[in-house]
Amino acid sequence: ERSADNAPFGENVRRALDTAMADLKRLGMEPRDVDGYCCDTEIGQGDEVIAVLSHLDVVPEGEGWAHDPYGAEIIDGRMIGRGTSDDKGPGVAALFAMKAIMNAGIPLRRRCRLILGCDEECGMQDLVYYDRKIGLPERGFSPDANFPLCNGEKGIYHGRMISKLPMVNVADIKGGFAANAVPDKAEAWVKAEALESAGRVEAVKEGELWHLTATGVGGHASLPEGTVNAIGVLVDYILDNGIAAAEEKRFYELVSLLNNDWTGAALNVAADDGLFEPLTIVGGVIGIEDGHAFQTIDSRYPTNMSGSKIARAIQRTAGDAAEITIERDAEPFYMALDNPSVQVCINAYNDVTGENAKPYTIGGG
Repeated sequence: ERSADNAPFGENVRRALDTAMADLKRLGMEPRDVDGYCCDTEIGQGDEVIAVLSHLDVVPEGEGWAHDPYGAEIIDGRMIGRGTSDDKGPGVAALFAMKAIMNAGIPLRRRCRLILGCDEECGMQDLVYYDRKIGLPERGFSPDANFPLCNGEKGIYHGRMISKLPMVNVADIKGGFAANAVPDKAEAWVKAEALESAGRVEAVKEGELWHLTATGVGGHASLPEGTVNAIGVLVDYILDNGIAAAEEKRFYELVSLLNNDWTGAALNVAADDGLFEPLTIVGGVIGIEDGHAFQTIDSRYPTNMSGSKIARAIQRTAGDAAEITIERDAEPFYMALDNPSVQVCINAYNDVTGENAKPYTIGGG
């Protein structure tokens, strides 16, 4: 949701920002509202600033919660809710660390600035705006991963498969709520003589159409192992039961290749560079737009691949059945193990914990 001045990411995100700034004030800090894009506060002295980057926005809550996703219930010592680990809990931990330093009167030679963003999940326009208006510090870290230290993040390609074929027997189709999440539910309304529920797909006659509901096992797009993509389940049912007409079949075959093999091998985009885990690729959202079916694509790729290479390879497989677009292509980020910043952080962690932990890389947010 986008809205007017001072709430560029919608009313609810604005409420989260106001709540965070009120909490900062209660802790004796001085928050700065950066036109609703984010807020910041800092402690310490000196010319050099070290940033701590966290975010207040969340992905949609999805379905299947046993508790209120925004209720913040504490059960067995754990807080349950959307965004508690990504990234509100870590943001609060960073804030409390700053407050502890303040209370203890520990002098700092540098300023430590906490930046709470509002658009991490949808493209990071919050930091683009912040950099343009205020300027980002040269150094910083984000408590948006796990201990001990993440020193690399895969590249992220977001795109779409847009069908060039007519809609015939698949009258409508929808599934997923975010491009960066493996969906646990997908639905379609199709023309067919007689269908039966099977496996993860329920088939119910509604007037002249059959309503198909597929269930899967959801998860984050960067960690697809163990998930079951509901779109793949649904599309395979459509193909296996001969529902798709010849004119539309090739598009759904392409969607099946995407959603049933997260390694990318089926689409000829598999890649591994030895620094990161191998490439992953998933479909997050399927729907109808301007009379054409579309499927989003989310790939997390290592240094020997790129978003443009992925798009070109899928386009070759798609032929004239679909147009493959590039909506986002963020290159991989990697800091070598001997980088001084990496060494400072990992050594500090090991000194405090007594461990001999090593940095690691991730698939991204």
